[in-house]
Amino acid sequence: MSRIDDLIAEHCPDGVAFKRLGDIVRIKNGKDHKSLGDGEFPVYGSGGIMRYADTYAYNKPSVLIPRKGSLGNLFFVDVPFWTVDTIFYTEIDESQVRPKYLYYFLTTVGLGEMNQAGGVPSQTQSVLNELKIPVPCPDKPEKSLEIQAEIVRILDSFTELTAELTAELTARKKQYNYYRDKLLSFEEGEVEWKALGEVANIKNGKDWKKLGEGDIPVYGSGGIMAYVDSFAYDKPTVLIPRKGSITNIFYVDEPFWNVDTIYYTEIDFAQINPKFFFHYLKTLDLMRLDTGSGRPSLTQAILNTILIPIPVLEEQARIVAILDKFDALTNSIAEGLPREIELRQKQYEYYRDLLFSFPKPEAALAASA
Repeated sequence: MSRIDDLIAEHCPDGVAFKRLGDIVRIKNGKDHKSLGDGEFPVYGSGGIMRYADTYAYNKPSVLIPRKGSLGNLFFVDVPFWTVDTIFYTEIDESQVRPKYLYYFLTTVGLGEMNQAGGVPSQTQSVLNELKIPVPCPDKPEKSLEIQAEIVRILDSFTELTAELTAELTARKKQYNYYRDKLLSFEEGEVEWKALGEVANIKNGKDWKKLGEGDIPVYGSGGIMAYVDSFAYDKPTVLIPRKGSITNIFYVDEPFWNVDTIYYTEIDFAQINPKFFFHYLKTLDLMRLDTGSGRPSLTQAILNTILIPIPVLEEQARIVAILDKFDALTNSIAEGLPREIELRQKQYEYYRDLLFSFPKPEAALAASA
């Protein structure tokens, strides 16, 4: 940071100016893409890339700002692109501001909370145009751009490291899925297969709202909902959603309560290792068993017919030990790459906010009075 402080102190005696976004960019609407042919140019909506087309709307660096939907989902694009009508693009005056500098600053202003509509979150050009953008020493364009470039360089170093870690995590997950599927694939006649209902009893959840507060987790199909003072079951189990996120399976080895959107299983430990049971169920496409016409649903009757491989318990334990190691590296928030990525993201956000913590004009005037 000292280099930036030194540059500002040396070249910007009057500090930093705050300019209207509308004075340094032109905000442009997106257009329909359905008549475009397939090609190499990304087509962006508020959720990200939707497809690739044979035509582009703009071919200079730009910051894309959602107009509807996920308002905080900003994108920096430096290749030719097309945008649909749920997202704005910006024509940036690069003599005043570097596009990547503008992108990084806009990620700090909380666009996701600036909803201008009562239904689907929406944003307007008139509101965006009034956003104040810090521009160091605007009367010295070359030095201003130099300072902006240094801020971009610092933040790029953080985001590049996070991207490398994320790529490594993706590779680890692919590796985990490969070994999981390989370890849990059995040739015909190699092991005994039993219906799920022969190795586990599926049990319904119950309402929890009358329970007192405590340290026992309450599970629904989305995960932990609350903590209470009573438990429904206290042995290792696999929780299988009944409604909602039906692929969201949980392994639990502590006392818990579950609500009526998720089943728990009383597992016959003499036949199957609970963690082996969990890992195998994770290989299945439970969505194909959906019985709901609207919200995804699973019934006990259908789940009970799922065939489960039953190797000897020693082999089950060996497979679990291998898969648990991969799982810790990829999915645990307390260890491995996800934890590292989380820490790097917090570090990036800290320095990003610090780099853009320029005094507002009124604060600067008060300090000099």
